[in-house]
Amino acid sequence: MRALDAVSVDIRRNEFFTLLGPSGCGKTTLLRMIAGFEAPTEGAILLEGADITAEPPFKRPVNTVFQSYALFPHLTVSENIAFGLEMLGRSKAETETAVREMLALVRMEEMSGRLPAQLSGGQQQRVALARALAPRPSVLLLDEPLSALDLKLRQQMQIELKRMQRDTGITFIFVTHDQEEALTMSDRIGVMNGGKILQVGSPQEIYNRPVNRFVASFIGESNFLDAEVVESGRPARVKLAGGVEMAADYLEGETPSGKVTVTVRPEQIVLDPAGGAEGLAGKVTNTLYFGTDLYCYIDLGGGTELVARTPASAGGEGLHKVGDAVNIGFAPGALRIVGG
Repeated sequence: MRALDAVSVDIRRNEFFTLLGPSGCGKTTLLRMIAGFEAPTEGAILLEGADITAEPPFKRPVNTVFQSYALFPHLTVSENIAFGLEMLGRSKAETETAVREMLALVRMEEMSGRLPAQLSGGQQQRVALARALAPRPSVLLLDEPLSALDLKLRQQMQIELKRMQRDTGITFIFVTHDQEEALTMSDRIGVMNGGKILQVGSPQEIYNRPVNRFVASFIGESNFLDAEVVESGRPARVKLAGGVEMAADYLEGETPSGKVTVTVRPEQIVLDPAGGAEGLAGKVTNTLYFGTDLYCYIDLGGGTELVARTPASAGGEGLHKVGDAVNIGFAPGALRIVGG
């Protein structure tokens, strides 16, 4: 079985590029090939036009930050940051200047003399980042470095990572299975599954124009409905359950026909009392409160369920209660064909 299958991708200089996909999809293998820890059986790895496929890791202008920060426990923060520079033979003055710059970048000037055991998980991660950035590599590889942090700290570090990338101008290649991390930080995202890159695009492109059902389901939340194409213009016209016809967009270069699957995001669903504007009919079976939003689960009959996201009131209540009959409409451009 191939870990990577005919993967080809161009990553731009000075961008924050994320490889996103489930466990076992090949994203870490691809990262390890870029780092030089794994060798491809065919193809080439080019960095700024130079073929580095045969170069060992220590000769590549590439550094890696792993899930485990791998700090030296007996060295202080400053000494950890300086270690890689010393191994490269940098002068003492150059090393001291770089350490000061990195401490300022990760905002840890006051902790320069502490040992790793005296730091929190988030602080240790900052030191690992500073150590990797200190030699000014052309590319920084990040293998799920936020996975061990709690939710609040992870969200803070997402902002910090993006700031560091912008401030240094270094190309970041980030691996994660967390869609929120990918959407929050990335200039572009490559969605992977089964050793293949299925789609590359900006967060907005990936979220709003997924190329297939897997991408639509893995990025954000999606509803999937069976439909039949009745007119293949742009947008196409599709017939949903109960004979209701709606407009649906589709991928460039395709001509949809016959039975298809359409997707719609929960926030693009409009709920009205039954008997309102023309749309699908359903019944609310459950509601879940998520602070600012309320998720309504709606039974369309025939074993089909839809999830709609609506604003919650100050008291956590929504306009629709369990047992309510509702009419389901969609925002303009909400439906998209993602498979036959």
